[in-house]
Amino acid sequence: MEAALLNEFKEHSCFRLKEGQRMIHLAFKTVDDFMVWELPFSGGMCLGNQLLHIAGNMTQYIISSLGQIKDERQRALEFSANGGKSKEELLQLLDTTAEAAIKTIEKAHHAEFLKARKVQGFEFSGVGVVLHAVEHFSYHVGQIAFWVKLLTGNDLGFYAHHNLSQLNE
Repeated sequence: MEAALLNEFKEHSCFRLKEGQRMIHLAFKTVDDFMVWELPFSGGMCLGNQLLHIAGNMTQYIISSLGQIKDERQRALEFSANGGKSKEELLQLLDTTAEAAIKTIEKAHHAEFLKARKVQGFEFSGVGVVLHAVEHFSYHVGQIAFWVKLLTGNDLGFYAHHNLSQLNE
C-alpha cells in the first residue's frame, strides 16, 4: 500500500509539472519577445523572470535536493535579469528543467522520499520537497496566465479540449 501510494504521488506530481509546462507554452504563444521582459508594475515580475525563477526553484528543490546533486542556484539573478533570453530560449530552459525534474522524481528511490533534507534553510522530506516544488510551479503558472491575459486580452484555452462542466461520477 505504501509503495502504491508513493508511486501515485510521483505520477501525479509529474502530471502537474507537465500540465504547467503545457499551460505556459499556450500562454507564451500569444506574446511577443518584447512582452516577455515587460514588467506588470514597478517591482513586479515579468514573464522572463518568472521562467528563470521557476527553473531555479525546480532545480534547487527537485534536481539538486531529491537528485542529490550539488546546489549551485543563484536566486538573485532570476529576479535581476531584464532581458538577454528570447521567448524560445526561456521555453527551452523551462522544458529542459521540467524534464530533468520529472526524471529525477521518477527515478528517485522510495527511501529518498522519506529522507529529511535542508533546502533554502527549511527541512523537508523528499515528499515535502516535491510537494513544495510542484505547488510553487503551479503558483507561478497562475501568475503567468494572469499577466498574459492582461497583456493580450486573450482567453488562453487551457482546457478548450475538455468539458469541465461534467459532474463527478
